[in-house]
Amino acid sequence: MPIQMTRHNAVEIAYETFGSPDGDPLLLIMGTAMQMVMWPDDLCSMLADRGFAVARFDNRDAGLSTHFSEAGRPGLAKDWFRGGRAAAYRLEDMSDDALAVMDALGWSSAHLFGASLGGAIAQLTAIRRSERVRTLTVSSGYAGWKRGRVNMWTVLRLMLGQSLKRYPAGREGAVQRVVDAMRILGSPGYPLDEAWWRHAAGVSYERESSPMGGEMRQSAAAAATGDLLSRLATIDVPTLVIHGEDDPMIRPGSAKEIAAAIPGARLVLYPGMGHNLPRELWPAIIDELCAMAARSRPSTERG
Repeated sequence: MPIQMTRHNAVEIAYETFGSPDGDPLLLIMGTAMQMVMWPDDLCSMLADRGFAVARFDNRDAGLSTHFSEAGRPGLAKDWFRGGRAAAYRLEDMSDDALAVMDALGWSSAHLFGASLGGAIAQLTAIRRSERVRTLTVSSGYAGWKRGRVNMWTVLRLMLGQSLKRYPAGREGAVQRVVDAMRILGSPGYPLDEAWWRHAAGVSYERESSPMGGEMRQSAAAAATGDLLSRLATIDVPTLVIHGEDDPMIRPGSAKEIAAAIPGARLVLYPGMGHNLPRELWPAIIDELCAMAARSRPSTERG
């Protein structure tokens, strides 16, 4: 699909679509440092085949969207432990970016599906602009930054592994970094699709060879935005919370507290699932999305 661009203030956001434009609008929101290509093409096509008009996009500071390199690279202490004081922007700005994509597509409202940090962005969008949200799906997510939701041992393991290992320069090293990270973050109950991750990491490198601190700036935005939990009770759209029982990055308790805080939310925990969406679970997850979307339609549309 051809990449298109839209603008939110001075920020350009890259996006692309799958399926018929007459389908049920579904916006996919990716997590920290991940580009839109980390939503697998096959998954997007499967969603389109089930009647969704699918859009995915690069968050600011990722992929082909505007980067904030001039803001520098905040350190771990500055963005997490000091409440995001070094943040160049906040999740509210990233939520507005998502809405700008919807505006560009002519969508007055859409189903939102956010993964990890994308789940926090989706929650915040439903809090701030509920009239723009048909349903909310949060995968591997958390209700904004708060100590205890993120497994800091996993963060440190990732940081140490990336800093101590000597990676080749260029594409080869960038791809191996992603594969090594997914060996830590992936699903212990399902085989890691290493060939796909190598492909996706290679495509990501070709689109953005020098991230220049975008990961830490996005993390700082989450820290600066703070805890969303007390605001979740205001969400009045059908909500699905899915999470891996074996997620090494975001503790399953984070999913449980989101589901408990949002009235009527459905919680689905998958044994063996980590901090990704294993291909083997796609059919079940898509069935959940379709069932929730059908329930959200007015009775006249259901026929």
